[in-house]
Amino acid sequence: MSLRTIEMALATPGLDPEGRPTRVPLRAGQGPEHYDEDFGAERMLVNIGPQHPATHGVLRLVIELEGESVKRCIPHVGYLHSGFEKLGEYRHYNQIIPLTDRTDYLSPMANNVGLALAAEKLMGIEVPERCRVLRVIACEMSRIISHLVWLGTTGIDLGAYTPFLWSFQERERIYNLQEQWTGARLTTSLTRVGGMMADIPDGWEAGLREFTRTFPATLREVDTMFTRNGIWIGRTQGVGALTAEEATNYSLSGPMLRASGVDYDVRKDRPYLDYETYDFDVPVGEHGDVYDRYRIRLEEMSQSNRILEQALDRLEKLRGAPINVADPRVILPPKSRAMSDMEAMIFHFKQVMEGVKPPAGEAYLGIENPKGELGYYFVSDGTAKPVRWRIRPPSFINLASLPKMCQGALLSDVIAINASVDIVMGEVDR
Repeated sequence: MSLRTIEMALATPGLDPEGRPTRVPLRAGQGPEHYDEDFGAERMLVNIGPQHPATHGVLRLVIELEGESVKRCIPHVGYLHSGFEKLGEYRHYNQIIPLTDRTDYLSPMANNVGLALAAEKLMGIEVPERCRVLRVIACEMSRIISHLVWLGTTGIDLGAYTPFLWSFQERERIYNLQEQWTGARLTTSLTRVGGMMADIPDGWEAGLREFTRTFPATLREVDTMFTRNGIWIGRTQGVGALTAEEATNYSLSGPMLRASGVDYDVRKDRPYLDYETYDFDVPVGEHGDVYDRYRIRLEEMSQSNRILEQALDRLEKLRGAPINVADPRVILPPKSRAMSDMEAMIFHFKQVMEGVKPPAGEAYLGIENPKGELGYYFVSDGTAKPVRWRIRPPSFINLASLPKMCQGALLSDVIAINASVDIVMGEVDR
């Protein structure tokens, strides 16, 4: 009796009519001559999602399998029916900002910044230096939040639970700071065209400094647990690899592109918010697989921590400086002035009722968001509402490479590959 027969008998307990334990003979234990080359099986279609926990949202993957090998992977998108871009064409520019909270709900503050920058480019506005520093802080906090969620959920997808707890503990600390600043944990609506919704509260910098001081210890713990872990390496190295040429041809951006060896970061190559004056490195991978995407995001969190430390130093020198442009046609006057000054009250009324009116024209501006280049494109006819508003969502474009990465992989690899793309379906929904 072969070992496999014994294992199967123990795994399927039962008694025969005479009361003896049943045994299930396995052809596998009788020699390879009993195998059939053709098991009579045909290719099988398997649906993963749209409610599967490993698809991270309402993504539906139709997988065509031959045995365990993936022959085709077809992503189905569009289950949210949110219509963000069309909704934006019926709103004033500042009224669009709450919509951007919901496209990538893991980095709402960075989304807010991107939209304000695009609208300001359309209007030819330059915001004060303190506003630019605050926006850099908002963007880098968002990058850390988004990468922490990715790290924790990807660990769970591949069977590691502890890093999920570490990641969400650190994420909670950032969320507390975000809530103190904006009053919300998810729908921040932090920016305004020409400035900010609010300055940071008194003493807030100390909380962020404490975070930047202790956060690297958590990154080192994750590095110790994952980077040289045999199981982690086995599940990620050589899985879902893309060459630099393939990544470029798919228009990938962010960690997905840089993991394939393409040194492109919007903060360095098309600087905005004075990023060219900050000292930070852009990590670049070599093999373009799931492992390299993990290493890139881990290092990016460390670099964001460096940028936050530098931004906090600048804030100290800009204490009391304005955060909004001094144009009452763009920014609401302070509430105290609106309640005591007739002219300020008129500007307040016109702002709320009529909105900001950029000149006729068009503008596109992209920023380096946690998932890649997030771009906003406006077409204006000179009224307070855009004629057209289009988004370049990194999740949607990065997801297009999923069928290529999954082709020839095992079914279990699909989970790792899909997790490595780091999608949020609010950006993917068309």
